[in-house]
Amino acid sequence: MKHLYLIRHAKSSWSNPLLDDFDRPLNQRGKNDAPLMAKVLLEKKIFPDLILSSPAKRAKTTAEIFTEQLNFTSDIAFEKSLYLTSTKTLLDILHRIPNTYNTVFLFGHNPELTQFTNELNSAYIDNIPTCGIVGFEFFIQSWNELCKQNSTLTLFEFPKKYKE
Repeated sequence: MKHLYLIRHAKSSWSNPLLDDFDRPLNQRGKNDAPLMAKVLLEKKIFPDLILSSPAKRAKTTAEIFTEQLNFTSDIAFEKSLYLTSTKTLLDILHRIPNTYNTVFLFGHNPELTQFTNELNSAYIDNIPTCGIVGFEFFIQSWNELCKQNSTLTLFEFPKKYKE
């Protein structure tokens, strides 16, 4: 059995309109939401064997906050093709994961993460909010078997669920 958690980067700043999209940092809300959502996974005892992340600053920072909160001591695998990607590329990346990893966190961007979620899931999710987490369980032995037919949606968490 394999577990996949798709995590959209936390809220980013648009305060500098001249900054390249790739370099946009987290805003204060994002800096608050990332540790909150990491703690949600911690409380549910969900820990990664492997973390993949877009190298864009907002995704990278979100992944780093999660690793800190979850005491993940391995390196984050920054995958350039996770930035401005496609659902096909996401699937290709996941199919190449070594089978020694059973629980994978993937930090990325919308609209691709929401589109990919809906390709793997029979229930429709309109939008994964910033710092939202979607979890899947796959009844497979090898990542290259990953597909909609062997997936079960197990988790959909986002910051507003935990705020009053």
